[in-house]
This record gives sequence, structure tokens and C-alpha cells, in this order.
Amino acid sequence: MARPARRAGRPAPTASEFDSWEAWYGRTDYRRMPWFSPRPSPWVVGAVRDHWIRRRSRVLDVGCGTGSNAIWLAKQGRRTAGVDVAPTAIAIATDRARRAGVCPDLRVASAAELPFDRRAFDVALDTGCFHSLPLNLREEYARELARVLAPGGRVLLTWIPREMQAEVGPPHRPALEEVAAVFEPRFLFSRVERFDAGTADGWKVRSERYARCTARLVLRDRHQPPAR
Repeated sequence: MARPARRAGRPAPTASEFDSWEAWYGRTDYRRMPWFSPRPSPWVVGAVRDHWIRRRSRVLDVGCGTGSNAIWLAKQGRRTAGVDVAPTAIAIATDRARRAGVCPDLRVASAAELPFDRRAFDVALDTGCFHSLPLNLREEYARELARVLAPGGRVLLTWIPREMQAEVGPPHRPALEEVAAVFEPRFLFSRVERFDAGTADGWKVRSERYARCTARLVLRDRHQPPAR
């Protein structure tokens, strides 16, 4: 699949944004990748369980990888799409979805160049994209999420925080202040939580090797005014 075309005036994703992730999938069985789980993220399950992701929501999974969240949500009856920069990840996700009997809209694309119309979704998920995104694309990513979400749209965001110093893990582990600086101009923070390694949404989860922060965001009806 071809890389998505860049819209004029927008920061260009670097070649490494595409190629490094594709290289991962080219040399490693996806089932052995540290971020892979055959089950949906516990935070996604929790958001469905407490009706934060509503039954008729149109949901976009940004950085969907091999599709576990998108597939599960499609099986729950949500109209689901997913994007990832790695063509091999999308090919695997498409095959897994076919075998699961669902057909989410899965595309190769950068988080900073979402190939969807304005107001196309009610909810966006990010369960590991933001903390891997090149720093120069963070603000463009927030703008893109705001563009593709309908009024009142929601974002479920999770990231590994800065205090996690393990050598293996995402390259750009942000502090909460960094996350707020990127998202607050366009989104209200309705809930922020931190979970220790091995736990998620109150449950013990073996696959969660790192502490994790989660936030639930709601699209502002107008851009945040400057601080006084």
C-alpha cells in the first residue's frame, strides 16, 4: 500500500516514522512483539463497560497495530476504523478481522495525516500511539483528532509516563504536563488516572509491564482561550 499523500502546509511525517515500524513487523512475529495482546486493551473494555464508548459510536483506533481493539469493537457492534503506519500491521489486522468475521475500515496512514473526512467519528482511541509519535508531529496529531471528531467527540488516550526508565519501551514517554500542553487547547480532560505495572483499570494484568497513564478527553466546542 502507498503512503498517504501529505496535505499542503502540514508537517511531513519522516521516512523513519513509516520505515522503522514496518521493519519491526518484517523481522518479528507480531505475536512476540512487546505491545501485542490478542485481547482488547482493558481501558477500551472499561470504556465500553461504563458506556463512555456508546453503542452507536463511530470509533477510530489510531495506531491500531494488528487490530485487537478494532476487531473487538467491531464485534461489539461499533462502526470501527483503524490506522497504522506499518503496511504489514494493517495486512495482519485485516486478515485477523476476516477470520473473526468482521470488517473494520483498516488503512495505512500516519496519525498526523488521518485519511478521513471532518466529523467522521464520535470516539478516537490511542492506546500506545502518542508516546511513540515523533515530537514534531504531536500538535498536528491533536489537530487531526479534533478535525475528524464530531462535536462532543471523545478521546481515550493511554501512555507510558516519563518516570518509567526501562531501556525497552516507547521513545518519547511524556509527563502529564506535556500531554496537557498538546491536547488542552482543543480538548477538556474529564478523567486522568495512573496504573502501576501489572494492573489496568483496577485489574491485575500480566501483559502490562509498565506503569500506564490514561486520560479521557472531550472535544471543546471552541478553541481554548489564552491564559490570563
